[in-house]
Amino acid sequence: MNDFFYKKVDAYHIAKEYVIFVYSLLQKYPQYETYALCDQIRRAAVSIPSNIAEGLGRVSVKERIHFLEIAFGSLAEVSCQLDISESLGYISAEELEEAESRTERLSKVMSGLKNYLSTKIISNM
Repeated sequence: MNDFFYKKVDAYHIAKEYVIFVYSLLQKYPQYETYALCDQIRRAAVSIPSNIAEGLGRVSVKERIHFLEIAFGSLAEVSCQLDISESLGYISAEELEEAESRTERLSKVMSGLKNYLSTKIISNM
């Protein structure tokens, strides 16, 4: 029995890499943002692979999709907050561009997973 098969899913690994990248950006933020914007970004970023894992741990395909949709929301939240961070001068335009590229890649992989799961619902009808 493989209860943790999420570890074999590309979306999880790419999301985990995304978290590590985001954490590396946060090291440059001013100290006064540690418990404000940085904390919010950290929680949203960690939520992405966490919700992928939690969703794939569910039996119901609809629940799996639901948690994947939560992960999408967290991805959008991080993207927004990094955009704000660039406007505030905490990260460079180049770093934001790299973040946006990684966001797009992760979004595409998550969309592929969602589409795959959606076909499971249709085939069960």
